[in-house]
Amino acid sequence: MSRRPTSRRFSVSVPGADTPAGAWLRGIRLPGFAVSMLFLLVAAIIVLAPSLRLLIEQQQDLAALREAVAKQQAEVEHLEEELARWDDPAYLEAQARSRLYYVYPGEISYLVIDDGQTPVTADGLPISDEIQTTEVDWLRMLTTSIFTAATTIAPPAELAPPTQGAP
Repeated sequence: MSRRPTSRRFSVSVPGADTPAGAWLRGIRLPGFAVSMLFLLVAAIIVLAPSLRLLIEQQQDLAALREAVAKQQAEVEHLEEELARWDDPAYLEAQARSRLYYVYPGEISYLVIDDGQTPVTADGLPISDEIQTTEVDWLRMLTTSIFTAATTIAPPAELAPPTQGAP
């Protein structure tokens, strides 16, 4: 009978082995199969990560394109409904009367031009129908600006706008 060789224990000095964490770390034993499986798992993750990232990006692009197609189909359906409305004679008559001010022979149409409302600007201020004069002499301001730009060495940020009384 032959004797089987006994496994030998190798001791490796680990810095901090006298602490409880070092003793715990020293007690971990990893068999070769576990190390090789761990290595294969890490390698698979490294190899497949770019492909998975690309797959996820493509899925997101595909979802965005499907959403765009759905919006376009909804728009097409809306336009087809609008087109179908024009086949209705009552709708066609209503549009001709409201947009083009058509009337039947013998009817009298009244168009109110001034309804008493004062028009306003985009910021809510009323628009005046009176002619207003400006209190700025634009020709003097222009010549002052030209002379100032031609004779100064100051950078543009330091220049003040010309005043009304400047020559």
